[in-house]
Amino acid sequence: MSNGTAAAIVVGVDGSQQSVEALRWAARIAPSFGAGIRAVGAWDYPPEYAGYVPLGSDNFDEVTQKQVDQAVREAFGDDVPAGLTTSVVFGHPSKVLVHESEDATMLVVGRRGHGGFRGLLLGSVSAACVAHAKCPVLVIHEHPEAEGPAQERPA
Repeated sequence: MSNGTAAAIVVGVDGSQQSVEALRWAARIAPSFGAGIRAVGAWDYPPEYAGYVPLGSDNFDEVTQKQVDQAVREAFGDDVPAGLTTSVVFGHPSKVLVHESEDATMLVVGRRGHGGFRGLLLGSVSAACVAHAKCPVLVIHEHPEAEGPAQERPA
């Protein structure tokens, strides 16, 4: 895994099971687009830091990179798709992913991440991505279908 900025299917990764499923779906559909996969983790200072001098970003970058790497390992094990890159970006996840969508073939996100309210149809990040992304957005639910998008289904 390395950092990269070429056009790709961008996947928002926050360490949740839905982001792991989003990675798997991206891997299933990437060959159809001839695209690589860019797994993006975003972080912002927690609310408890408001009003204080911010700490250095190194620790937050490191923790977020570990989350992204762990999600990639959980999604693919040792069989990481060729062309998969990772990046960690400072900023609110919805703003980061909308920005990343500007040169993306597609944006893939989980329906809800770690935050939010259980009863919502879409989480705030996925809703913002659907509303503002500059490319098509695929929203993945926690429980994937048994069949992937590239597999044939009966009519």
